[in-house]
Amino acid sequence: MAQESWKKMEEESGPQPPEGPIMCSNKCGFFGSSATMNMCSKCYRDYVLDQTKASKIKAAVEKSLAVDSNSSVEQNSRDKNTLLASVSSSSSSSSDEGLLMAVAGEKRSSPNRCSSCRKRVGLTGFKCKCGDVFCSLHRYSENHDCSFDYKTAGRRDIEKANPLVKAEKIQKI
Repeated sequence: MAQESWKKMEEESGPQPPEGPIMCSNKCGFFGSSATMNMCSKCYRDYVLDQTKASKIKAAVEKSLAVDSNSSVEQNSRDKNTLLASVSSSSSSSSDEGLLMAVAGEKRSSPNRCSSCRKRVGLTGFKCKCGDVFCSLHRYSENHDCSFDYKTAGRRDIEKANPLVKAEKIQKI
């Protein structure tokens, strides 16, 4: 009798999770979790980042299309639908970044590389007045074709440091 009730309880509880560990659904070789959609932590983090990038791209596209009020509403909706379709169809992260940079107009900078020779400089990079970071070989303005005008900056500094002093004319008695 007790054995029959145990079998009924097992049948009522439904399907049980597998006893062994679950492999990542991206087949990366690590173990997944049901809380992370059967993905490992790294694959799940990448998935979430891709989702947030796609939502930011869609918001930027919608905002840029909403700004253009001079064109007809039908053309806006048509352009919006084609851009949103292209955003949702792109699958690789590099194309997402390229589309994000094209839509948002953001400039991607790499502060840990020399702007002249692209050598890694890390924390020892030299920041020039032109705004770029250079290695020890290219840190001087003669070595990296600096766009900063040192001559006018020097003249401006001298004018600030030495203001023109004019004495009042002395009235003769």
